[in-house]
Amino acid sequence: MRPVTKSKLFRLLRTPVLCYVSLVVIVGVFQRRIIYFPFHKTETSLIAQAREDGCEPWRDAAGAVIGWKSARRDRLPAENRLVLFHGNAGYALDRIHYLDGFQQLDGGRLWEVYLFEYPGYGARSGSPGQESFTKAGLEAIKTLRTADVRPIYLLGESLGSGLACALAQREAATVAGLFLLTPYASMGDVAAHRFGFLPVRQMLRDPWDNVAALSDYHGPLAMLIADEDEVVTAAQGRKLFDGYAGPKRLWTLPGATHNTIDFSADAPWWREVSDFLLGHAPARLSSP
Repeated sequence: MRPVTKSKLFRLLRTPVLCYVSLVVIVGVFQRRIIYFPFHKTETSLIAQAREDGCEPWRDAAGAVIGWKSARRDRLPAENRLVLFHGNAGYALDRIHYLDGFQQLDGGRLWEVYLFEYPGYGARSGSPGQESFTKAGLEAIKTLRTADVRPIYLLGESLGSGLACALAQREAATVAGLFLLTPYASMGDVAAHRFGFLPVRQMLRDPWDNVAALSDYHGPLAMLIADEDEVVTAAQGRKLFDGYAGPKRLWTLPGATHNTIDFSADAPWWREVSDFLLGHAPARLSSP
């Protein structure tokens, strides 16, 4: 057998190496298109859709639409406010089931739910990314704090768990409680689960490290994970939950996948999550 020369070995390896390097470059350049899947719609059409769903725009101090809330006027303001940061696909108005689920409790006395919209999603201008999301989220919390002193809770769904944790870290004195649904430990873990053959942790521009963020937050944490989650995996949710040092409670839905969570109005976890968060709320929070 003739020995393989260095030049022949180089020729053999050149093509697969070039292909691998090209793949790394492509994933690195287009990573935000892989992570974020925004759906777009005009503001006029979204307002019409909101009206049909019994919602109205949630506006900032300048009058810009930053999300949505219930348009009901037939009851007193709820005692607590809950801001939803939704999952990846679609836009905020696709999540009105959170309004129905939480605002049904005790005749609407407990919760007023706000559906936050990300920059670059729906009709909102801007580009998706950790920096733009966090800046917009901080401004939304400031809008609520300026409006009144009712407690503010955060709900992070899937992708939105990253923003919810980041805001809980930055606004620890303001956030009364946190509810994470199908969350991940970090975006690096999600990327490694899907692209483990690439150096994805080193490539990420938006690391969304929820474990690190929650190390600076000590309020009540409610978490719901899908036992058969094929997107972020249940193991990531458990890792995040196990590493949290504050008051916490975990709900696991057997047989549920990432997109088959039971959001029906009679699902028991609506009441259970609400009772846990309100039962562990801190006595005092910073006021505007």
